[in-house]
Parts: sequence; structure tokens; C-alpha cells
Amino acid sequence: MDEYLDSAHAREVAALRSTFAARTEWPTWLLVVVIHGGWLAVVMSMHAGRLPRFAATPLLVILSAWHMSLQHELLHGHPTRSALVNRLLGSVPLAIWYPYTIYRDTHLAHHRDATLTVPGIDPESTYVLREQWNDANAVQRYLWRTRKRFVGRLIVGPPLSVSTMLAEAIGEWRRGDRRYARTWFAHAIAACLLLAWLQCAEGIAWWYYLLAVTWPALSVAMIRSLYEHRAADDPKHRIAINEAGLPMRLLYLNNNYHVVHHDLPGLPWYLLRRVYLGRARAYADKNGGYVIRGGYWELLKRYAWRETDAPVHPAAGAARARRGATEAHGAAGAIDASTAGVERAPLMSERQRATALRNAGGPAAADRAPIDRGIQSLPLADASAKVMR
Repeated sequence: MDEYLDSAHAREVAALRSTFAARTEWPTWLLVVVIHGGWLAVVMSMHAGRLPRFAATPLLVILSAWHMSLQHELLHGHPTRSALVNRLLGSVPLAIWYPYTIYRDTHLAHHRDATLTVPGIDPESTYVLREQWNDANAVQRYLWRTRKRFVGRLIVGPPLSVSTMLAEAIGEWRRGDRRYARTWFAHAIAACLLLAWLQCAEGIAWWYYLLAVTWPALSVAMIRSLYEHRAADDPKHRIAINEAGLPMRLLYLNNNYHVVHHDLPGLPWYLLRRVYLGRARAYADKNGGYVIRGGYWELLKRYAWRETDAPVHPAAGAARARRGATEAHGAAGAIDASTAGVERAPLMSERQRATALRNAGGPAAADRAPIDRGIQSLPLADASAKVMR
């Protein structure tokens, strides 16, 4: 549900949505052509010898990371109103590792601001519970801390994310959960066909594409989420604004204006910056000054070798929230799981909690189902594994 600063702001956004670009979605269609066409052109040029490998590889890395940003745009309903068409566009496995449907479902669950950053409830949380930290060995603690550093995230982020996602998929299968079986099967077939075509028709070894292209592409994509959220009492204070330069804004499709995106999740990427610049001070007030003025370069300077914040979520009762939500979900309709999480989430004021409870049944059932799955089955090892952004 869209959230406006005031009635004048709602009118401003409505006017932007009535523009030719917004009605036709031509910027996003152009993006689809540039990313997919550019990827194909680089691959074919590399095969023909017109582009050396040392030049083609970084281009493929950027295009694959850009494709992941495009997937985020697709799951939010662009460039078409057809979920099927958007899913077909998003399911092209240029980045290999993540099935689009799983990313879509977990990301929609992430958009519950009331439980944002709470481990075990928010599937994109990069925090862990105190009890997880206490039970973890030294290596796991080191990895959690390293993931909170700019350089460390580039190195350990992809293996942590992919390994935990695969472990979760195996765990679901062993528990008899077949909800994503078709998704995984279709994704595996598409990924294998793509890798086979690259090797047999274009002369690019499958292992080279995995290690030299898709792995670094994941690292590039995960820069954006390094300090995109933080733990705070006010849900809006948990969502960053990153005033990035043009190259990074384009790579991440303006999702660096993240609080604007959370307030207006259906707003297309090419309007986010205009909406932010028109109300920059109001948005900075709304998110408690959580504004990174120097963009991702500033994050690199500050956090290249040190953590952005502690990996342990500061809410002492978050573990109870997860347990309570899971128990509620399994109790034959006793309490809706998302409501249970809201009731126990300790980072909310009474007013915020009441609002969250009223909205607990807000999204359509199709959007609530991933939340229940996330509460019940997200692995303790890395609650953010399934979703990169």
C-alpha cells in the first residue's frame, strides 16, 4: 500500500504516474532490451574474437548484476500488469543462482515495514538473534561480522547466501515441502540450458561463467544492501537513503532511494529520484536522518574493513517473536503468523504495534503466504540468504 507524505505529495506522485513514460513503461522496456541484448552481444562478440575475454568478462558481470536489479523491478509489477509476462522476463537465468519466483516471494515478505530487520521474520534481515550468536562457533561469528564490512561482503556474501539458500531448499524437500519444487526444476533446466549453450555454441566454459561472471555479479549486487537497513524503534528509521552517483543509481535502478521505494513500492524506477528530490528534506526527517550523502564511495571509505553495525539484532525479544510466530503458524489457525510476529516485535511503540496489527491482514493472500513460509522455515544460519537485495 502506498504511503504519501501528505495530500499534496499524493497529487504530485499521481501526476508523475500519468506521464507518457509511466503509462507506456518505455524506460523499463528499453532496459530489458539493453540488458538482455547487451549480454547477448558481449557473448557473441567474445566468441567471434572481436572482444577479448579480459574486456568481456567485466561487462558480463555488470550486465548480470544489472539483470538482478531488473528482476526487482519486474516483481513490483513493471513493465506490464501481467505477472506471467513479468515472471517470464525475470526468469531468464543470466545470474544463474536465484530462482526468480523465490526471490519475488521473499522480497514481498520483506516489505512489511513493521517487522523490518527482525531476524526470522524479515527474510532479508542481515542480523542474527542473540541466541544464534551464543550458539554459533567462532567461524560462523567471523563470517557474520565479515558480511557487515564492505570488502568482506564482496568476498563472503555470495558463498554465504548461495550455500544457505541451497541448504534451505534441501531442508524444505526433506520436510516434505514441495511448494517450490516446480520452481527449482524449471530454474535448473533453464540454467543448465544456458550454460550448455554458452559452452557448446559460444565457447565459454560453464565453470568460467559461474566463477568469473555470476559470482562477482552477486558481489556487485550485494553492495547495495550493505547498509540499506538498520535496527531502530521507528520502522521508517530502519530504511536508508543513499545519495549515490549516476553509475550506481543506474545499476541499482534508483533503489538507493530505499525509503521512497518502501513507501511507494509500485513506483517505477525512473520516477524514484524525482519523487525523492522533490521532498528530500521530508524524507530525511521521516527516516531519522538515515541518509548516506557520499553514496557507495562513502560506505567504502567508512566500512571497507569494519562493520557497519553489530550483527546481533539489538531486540532482546526477537527470538521470542520468531518462536511465537512459528508456533502460531503451526497451531491450526490459532493466530496468523505475521500478526504473532508483530505482537512480539520489541522494536515498536504501542502505537506502531497497533497499526501493524491492523495491517497484519493487509496484503492479498498471495502476498502473505511467503511471509508465513519465511517465519516458519528461514534457516538460522543466514536469514537473508534467499534474497540478495
